Amino acid sequence: MADTSIDGLGQSWQSSATAPAGGDAFSALTSEQFVKIMFTELGNQDPLKPNDSAALVEQMANLRSIQSDLDMSQKLEALVTQNQLASAGGLIGKIVSGLDEDNQRVSGRVTSVLKTPDGAVLSLDGGERVPFSRVDELFDTPADAPAEESVP
Repeated sequence: MADTSIDGLGQSWQSSATAPAGGDAFSALTSEQFVKIMFTELGNQDPLKPNDSAALVEQMANLRSIQSDLDMSQKLEALVTQNQLASAGGLIGKIVSGLDEDNQRVSGRVTSVLKTPDGAVLSLDGGERVPFSRVDELFDTPADAPAEESVP
């Protein structure tokens, strides 16, 4: 009976196979480790019942492709977030109007920008917060801004 363990890969594969928290053991493999796994699999198969090597290689390639797509998606999402923060940061000192998180119309001067899981949020000088995606007016000067409502 053929030994199906992958002991021949050594300690370097074992340490990378235990993925760090939030990581993926497959993505932690180097190309050299991947080739070692393939040769070990081929070397340990029963000659009278060979595995379909082409199918194995295809499955591994598909997994690599999926992992690559996920990595690219995460990097693209981070890039979009950074672009949104840079654009929102350009509004600091400007007067904006839009809907806050409670769907109330607010306006005021942007004092800071917050990064949240839902995207950039503008903090206004009156204490209101407006999600960047819900800003619908931008004023260059206070004379262009909507009149403040006076409270009796």
